[in-house]
Amino acid sequence: MKRIWAIVVGGLLLFTIAAFAQRRGGGFGGGGFRGQTSNASDFNFPPDGEFAFARLEYTDSRGGGFRNVSRRGQVGGSTWWAQDWPDADNHLTVGLQRLTRINISEPVHYSILDEKIYDYPWLYSTQNDYMIMSDEEIKALREFLDRGGFLMTDDMYDHREGDGFRQIVAQVYPEQQIEEMSEADPMMHVHYNIEDKDRTFIPGDRHLSGNGRINPDGVPGWHKVSDLKGHVVIAINDNTDMGDAWEYADAPYYPAEMTTLAYHYGVNYVIYSMTH
Repeated sequence: MKRIWAIVVGGLLLFTIAAFAQRRGGGFGGGGFRGQTSNASDFNFPPDGEFAFARLEYTDSRGGGFRNVSRRGQVGGSTWWAQDWPDADNHLTVGLQRLTRINISEPVHYSILDEKIYDYPWLYSTQNDYMIMSDEEIKALREFLDRGGFLMTDDMYDHREGDGFRQIVAQVYPEQQIEEMSEADPMMHVHYNIEDKDRTFIPGDRHLSGNGRINPDGVPGWHKVSDLKGHVVIAINDNTDMGDAWEYADAPYYPAEMTTLAYHYGVNYVIYSMTH
């Protein structure tokens, strides 16, 4: 029954998001950067809701020029912070609008040094092992988290990309350790019940074969960092790609169960950030 319900929810999300995609004329394709490449949002989210998907801008170690970061997004300069933008941000926002009573608003992206960041309790960051942070940014991230902020990290592969983000965490919270998540953690049950069996590999588009097979990239890890009061303030999702699951939620070939699981995690993280 749970499996059937997951497919139903995934199908409803896919139908809703696909309606937006068809309206803008975007292609579904089979992966990569197929379809339109445009930074313009046509989801028409209200500008003043109680919650906005906030993405963290950062300088990365790989540099680079102007490049595609998703099927529709293009960014210049340090670009890894923008991976899967803007579709992942828009699609999770649509999911929150449909699956909860949260009054959503248009997604945003800011540097940790921007004072506006304190208006957003939930912060998403991707490809974090390429992240470079100055002492000023380290201090600002600690301030954001100590003031009640929550950071979700995604799409990092420690067996290939090293442990750069863990070194940043050690600077932000030298008193704390990175620990493994468990079913007992409140973000696992705040809205959806996420069990140990659900801590599984969520594939990126590149991990899907033409025959529908999923090709895992390392062993998925689900870790957390708590503040000095014991509140979880950082969720570290290793060797898994929820951003792609959100970005490709409108793609018929992307597994519906994986889309549903990624939404469950995303919704739980958001609600936890707003209530703890």
